[in-house]
Amino acid sequence: MEALPPAPQVKDSEAQLHFLDYWRILRVRKVLIMVVFLLVVTTTTVITFWLPKTYMSTASIAVDKDMADVTSVMGKQTQMGFDLFFIQTQFERIQSTEVLNQVIEDKDMKLNERWAKRFGMERPLETTETYAILSKRLRVRNIRNTSIIEIGVISEDRKEAAEIANKIVEVYRDIRQERILRYAKSSIDKFQEERGKLDKEVEALQAKVDQLREEAGITDFTSGSPVVQTLDTETLRRLEGQRIEAESLYDERRTKLDGLKQIPKEELPSSILQVQFVNQLDSLLRSRDELLQKRAISLKDFSPQHTEILKLDDGLAQNQKLIDQVVKDTMQGLQVQADAAKAQWEKLVQSVEEAKAKDQKMQTLAGPYAKAKRDLEDKMEVRRLFDFRSRQEKFEAELPRLTMVETVDVAKPPLKPYRPNVPLNIALGIVVGLVVGLGLAFFVEYLDTSMKTIDDVELALQAPVVGVIPQNVGPLFEEGEDSPHAEAYRVLRTNVLFGRKDERLNTITMVSGGAGEGKSTSILNTATIFAQNGHRVLLVDTDLRRPSLHKAFNVSNSIGLTSFLLGQRNLEEVIQTTPVKGLDFLPSGRLPASAMGILNSPQMKEFVNNVKQRYDFVFFDAPPILGVSDASILVSMMDMTLLVVQYRKYPQPMTVRAKLTIDKVGGNLLGVVLNNINLSSDSYYYYHSGYHYNHYARSEDSMEEKETAKPEAPKKTTDDKVSVKQKY
Repeated sequence: MEALPPAPQVKDSEAQLHFLDYWRILRVRKVLIMVVFLLVVTTTTVITFWLPKTYMSTASIAVDKDMADVTSVMGKQTQMGFDLFFIQTQFERIQSTEVLNQVIEDKDMKLNERWAKRFGMERPLETTETYAILSKRLRVRNIRNTSIIEIGVISEDRKEAAEIANKIVEVYRDIRQERILRYAKSSIDKFQEERGKLDKEVEALQAKVDQLREEAGITDFTSGSPVVQTLDTETLRRLEGQRIEAESLYDERRTKLDGLKQIPKEELPSSILQVQFVNQLDSLLRSRDELLQKRAISLKDFSPQHTEILKLDDGLAQNQKLIDQVVKDTMQGLQVQADAAKAQWEKLVQSVEEAKAKDQKMQTLAGPYAKAKRDLEDKMEVRRLFDFRSRQEKFEAELPRLTMVETVDVAKPPLKPYRPNVPLNIALGIVVGLVVGLGLAFFVEYLDTSMKTIDDVELALQAPVVGVIPQNVGPLFEEGEDSPHAEAYRVLRTNVLFGRKDERLNTITMVSGGAGEGKSTSILNTATIFAQNGHRVLLVDTDLRRPSLHKAFNVSNSIGLTSFLLGQRNLEEVIQTTPVKGLDFLPSGRLPASAMGILNSPQMKEFVNNVKQRYDFVFFDAPPILGVSDASILVSMMDMTLLVVQYRKYPQPMTVRAKLTIDKVGGNLLGVVLNNINLSSDSYYYYHSGYHYNHYARSEDSMEEKETAKPEAPKKTTDDKVSVKQKY
């Protein structure tokens, strides 16, 4: 199998990749989301059923503006349409102390005593205290685009809620009715007061009119009729309007004519058409344009002395004569119109002056008398209207008045509680639980700066991912060659073989940024896979401070690499065989306190060169590269280095620093091994490993059938499994 290079990012699939990232986060954090969701929903449900039940009863009323009983002496005010400001004003009046205090102090309601008993108080509540409670339990709202107001009251007693709502409607209606009657009475008193003043004014004006009539010697038998004006005002206004129109018409025609006279002769025809459309002139100009166009076209084929050209020239000359004649007639007509308008204007000016002179003469003789009589008649008309309105108001005050508050719906005891709203609260709990769970999941994901995807690794480290190892992988020599986990290491082996540039490069070490990233297990299984492929492999535990590979083989660590490097044992004595054919193992051995820098010694370099010649591949298990200097020394000696990164364990900066350390010491970083992937919760990695695992999982049944056909092999004892023979 050929190792594939990292796939380039395709811009067209960015949206899909983002969606897959979101889906991956949901799958990885599904436990957190479910816990938060269930916690919120459960808490909401418990609180909902624990809260005491309250009921709200609603009464609906239609409110209209109060039509003022007396707005002017000309009559009643007409009712206006929907007014939002008026409705808002009524909201405040319904919730005012004027209304609610009457409800509280009503002898049938007795809310001070009733609520004091409910709250376990020995004394009755003060009205101000009850008002504070009631105002908080009152809900007033308007039905959109209507004058209907809904008054809702919340109470622990469903019947009490309906009683209070209906009582508020009753009190509000009575207050509105009382206000109307009070305004009507004050209006009647005001009418009577003004009527007395008008009587005195009429008497004084009547005496003045009689005196002026006698002084002027005017005989007027129709003293009760309107005074006839000396001049018809409408006639004078009409004459003045006609004069203004005639003057405007004359100015317009004169300006038009003067403008045309200033235009050159050759531009005059087109200018006349812009001022006044003349059908004949328009036709002649169109004909001239056509003849000029034909002549221009003909000149391309004939000379100016050609018969066709001469014929067109004659036509143009005749056309021009007709145009000049029409222009002349039009100018004369415009002059005639201007003269006529001037004459009409001068005539009207004279008529207006004569009318004004006549009026002035009449005003001098009868003006004072006419004015006094008009004032008298105006006052008498006002007094008559006052008498009419006063009698009307008195009559209406004695009739049953129509209230401006109409009950639409009477409040009734509700069947269902207003609070808590069980379906709504549970639904909100579900929504909030999902939102909080998802938000917390994405927030935790945002805070998590560890390596999550292959793209994260390759982008941060600028190195390819050569292996993806699933969770819960143990030593492969215990699981067998057909283990479903082995395929991940086979992919890693293939990528290593194709990734090395020279076949002579055969020393490999695995390092990690921190402890516990699965480095030792990974190198053990990788060495096992190489050995199962027919290679002669040596696995060396060079993690001198925390050795662990000897525990996997269940062997002693008393002798090993340190024994050889210190000259205590030879190489044949420290290398041991393993249950895996072709795989030898060299434990780390005990590390004396005086040999802390033993890996950076000539003996270590000689050892590496020696085993390179004896084995096809040599694997060195190193300590974390950021923990001690041993790993950096070992990396500098190796032909190839693999960096193990555990999925979602350490932050990215730590892993990046480990990679930079490898580069700094001159290590040949072959690639990155992404370890401990949970394939069941992260479908992102199915493409890399899932196909192979499923394939081998499906093959297990057939393999089990083959095993049942074979004779049962004797079970290995612990001693057999861990017994180790020396290689030499």
